[in-house]
Amino acid sequence: MGKRKFTIDLGNEKIEVEGHMHKNVAIKYLMKRRRSLLMTKDKEKVEKLFADIPKTISIVGGHLTKSYQVNWEREGTTEFEGSRFVFTLTELPEKSVHAIPN
Repeated sequence: MGKRKFTIDLGNEKIEVEGHMHKNVAIKYLMKRRRSLLMTKDKEKVEKLFADIPKTISIVGGHLTKSYQVNWEREGTTEFEGSRFVFTLTELPEKSVHAIPN
């Protein structure tokens, strides 16, 4: 399966990317944001980055848009306990679009 074009919609910005599946595109983007948090040494900058990370993310494909709720934790409390800046994705229900009759 070849890569397809997707748009990451964060509400305040849209990013054009390529990928295979909606969820994988979201995870790859969020892992880059997590890596920025982990590599930053300045505590004030970390606080600003953590405040600016997305809480919801929409991935727009050619025919389908999937939205995810992102739950960020400073210290993991479940599967990756002790890991810093762990996130989990919860898929939000799709919004149906109804055609307006003429």
